[in-house]
Amino acid sequence: MTRPRTRSALWGTVATGAVLALSLTACGGPSAPQPGDAGDGSGSGSGNGGSGSASSTIPDTSALLDAVEVDDALASQVPSDIADAGTLNVGSNVQSAPNNFFAEDGSTVIGSDHDLITAVGKKLGLEVEYQNQDFGSLITSLQSGRVDVTIAAMNDTAERQEAIDFVDYLTSGITLMVQKGNPADITGPDTLCGKSIAVVTGTSQQEFAEATSTQCESDGDEPLEVTVTDSDSQNQTQLRTGRIDAIVNDLPSAVYISKTAQGGEAFEVVPGDVIDGAPYGIGVNKDDPELRDAIAAALDSLIDDGTYGEVLDAWGITSGSVTEAVVNGGE
Repeated sequence: MTRPRTRSALWGTVATGAVLALSLTACGGPSAPQPGDAGDGSGSGSGNGGSGSASSTIPDTSALLDAVEVDDALASQVPSDIADAGTLNVGSNVQSAPNNFFAEDGSTVIGSDHDLITAVGKKLGLEVEYQNQDFGSLITSLQSGRVDVTIAAMNDTAERQEAIDFVDYLTSGITLMVQKGNPADITGPDTLCGKSIAVVTGTSQQEFAEATSTQCESDGDEPLEVTVTDSDSQNQTQLRTGRIDAIVNDLPSAVYISKTAQGGEAFEVVPGDVIDGAPYGIGVNKDDPELRDAIAAALDSLIDDGTYGEVLDAWGITSGSVTEAVVNGGE
């Protein structure tokens, strides 16, 4: 990703206006287990296909996914080795609600990304098998053939396109999440100099944090104290306990977490423009153009028949919806 050179440019990149209106829709069902929220009394239940009766933000999308039927014409486009196996091996970082996270049972993967790739798989006649990996290892796993595709709220960028292909499925950006009450008085990116923040390794958030820190020093201010971890849950724990001042996170995750963690009393999102707006992409090996195109066609079909919109609506992220599956649309 090309980084801006001036502070005003660095902090002024804004995604589509619709994304700024992103909100969380409570859909009934059991309460959301948040990464790092063990013992916070936030409820019980397992969401998709799970049990539990507490009021919550986890939707039950099982009936929606069950209704997706195989499209024989699309299934015929799947490479023969994958079609014969009948399985689409998906690499993800199962740490980030509402995109991909574990239900209360600790093993069932749920979330908006999970639902979308499951629906794509069903359109193509494939069962989806998840592999939980560190975010920073996803591209390598894809290149080595360990997984067939990735879906992990990964931004499609020109830099990443040099390594893999993307089928874009959502528009988002990053934002700042702080402790409830904002004790560090962070009002936007221009107030981060000298603050301690946490990011997940290998993400656009890390790039933003490092570029912002460099810019602070160039302007004669204190650099950021950047903590890089392997998971969002670690960052949430550090923020909750006051060891850091803020987390740089994807907007959907930050909104979801701030509304659900400890009943909405743990964190809040700093108001303002979304930072570095960009599409999320399903990652595909560059040596698999047939699979890439089959996935794009399946996603287009889900957009056309309304399933795509229903999934996003269930998870409260319709403001980031796209109207077609674009290949390598990031810049």
